[in-house]
Amino acid sequence: MSSQYVLKMEGITKEYFGNCVLNDVNLSVRPGEIHALMGENGAGKSTLMNVLFGMPVIHNTGGFSGTIEVDGVSVSVESPQKAMELGIGMVHQEFMLIPGFTVTENIKIGREKTTPGIASRIFGKALEKLDTDSMRKDARKALDTIGLNIEEYVKVKGLPVGYMQFIEIAREIDKTGIKILIFDEPTAVLTESEADRLLEAMRVIASKGIAILFITHRLDEVIAVTDGMTILRDGQFVKQLETKSTNAIEIAELMIGRKVEKLLDDAEDERTLSENDIILSLKDYYVNMPGEKVKGIDMEVRRGEIFGIGGLAGQGKLGIPNGIMGLYDSEGTIVLDGVPVNPTKLGDALKKGIAFVSEDRRGVGLLLEESIEHNIAFTAMQINGSYLKSIGVGKLYDGKSGRAHAEEMIRKLDIRCTSAAQRAGALSGGNQQKVCLARALALNPKLLIVSEPTRGIDIGAKKLVIELLATLNRKEGMTVIVVSSELNELRSICDRIAIVSEGKIASIKKPDDSDASFGLAMAGYKEGGKQS
Repeated sequence: MSSQYVLKMEGITKEYFGNCVLNDVNLSVRPGEIHALMGENGAGKSTLMNVLFGMPVIHNTGGFSGTIEVDGVSVSVESPQKAMELGIGMVHQEFMLIPGFTVTENIKIGREKTTPGIASRIFGKALEKLDTDSMRKDARKALDTIGLNIEEYVKVKGLPVGYMQFIEIAREIDKTGIKILIFDEPTAVLTESEADRLLEAMRVIASKGIAILFITHRLDEVIAVTDGMTILRDGQFVKQLETKSTNAIEIAELMIGRKVEKLLDDAEDERTLSENDIILSLKDYYVNMPGEKVKGIDMEVRRGEIFGIGGLAGQGKLGIPNGIMGLYDSEGTIVLDGVPVNPTKLGDALKKGIAFVSEDRRGVGLLLEESIEHNIAFTAMQINGSYLKSIGVGKLYDGKSGRAHAEEMIRKLDIRCTSAAQRAGALSGGNQQKVCLARALALNPKLLIVSEPTRGIDIGAKKLVIELLATLNRKEGMTVIVVSSELNELRSICDRIAIVSEGKIASIKKPDDSDASFGLAMAGYKEGGKQS
């Protein structure tokens, strides 16, 4: 059966444990088309591609509803193997290469060519010899197609990251019958010249009639190489566009645009902020956090403000606070309230007056087997010597004062628990987050940094946590930095928001700036229209 579309996905809906992550999403792609799939973090792009590629995470969690057609024929894609049989290939963000194998072996793995011999004729096909010459020719053809000038007998181990990405692509296009190739952020790990070469390789692949689904956040790449795009927002289909009929501003508006729910009443804000009263200054600041590297930023936070740090995943926003706290190697100047902070000395930021609530509350933020009381008191005991009493020449935990403080914080933050003695690991996500905040507040910090404060908690708990941060800021005068992937969250409470892209600050926005300006900044466009 012929069809103008090589792929049609209609009414795709997917829930994870009652949370709808895709809601009636449609996607149509023609043969030989390079089609971008656009959207913010959490828009549903990767989930939709997991549905198309039959990934186990979809089928092990209840499956999905909706239909998939390939070449006009309705299909059931229950596994990656089935997807490949249908002509669907996927170049993943995480490399799936075997370091000890050669380039040829990685390209041909699972599809090795063999030749029969005497032994195989007697004892069976398992004893056939590998046809290395034929496999090398296939590998050479695939490598030449994408313009990668590397010997096919070289081992993968030790090759530059960019080469590995191209070998992944060569493996996919070597497969017979490929109709659709999914590229998931393929240029994220490439240099500028490698990225340009990859885009050219995509054009060559598409010219052979293979459709390409291109997931990327880089608007310049989308405009340069794609024929069309589908935009998702909050798990819903927004619009399908032809690239030639749109522009970066419209794309950004469609990706970001939504009603910004104000969680706070502006009339309650009686603060007076001074542009010149700087509590935290970062200069020429670098952080070597894998996947979240910071590449030389200057940033100033004003006393008494709520300062937001946002951006797409992997762009460096999480690296900023983790470097300040000394959890990852960093370089540059950090000054808190006129006093230098030494991030190479673990704990120095805490001693100088910076409290940090980590994005990894279960791995870093909480002692899950300990009580709420001990979790709240722990860091203040270590750093400030709080909740301790002298016994001769030594000191012991002062259970009376520690318990009294924990009970006060339980009331103040409305931590839902049986008592201060309850194990932290038994609490809900929202209440665990409140315990993390209580522990940070026990330090009486000059500056509170909260990273991904609402990750993994329900909508009601999100609102409570955000309101709590605002109360600490407005009523108690605490300066707060909020690092979040939730742009709507940042726009609802922050005074200013730094958007981080490619490890640098693309722009510092006001919460009421246009959706388009936020979208462009998140895609790496600096003020004036050039990409960082």
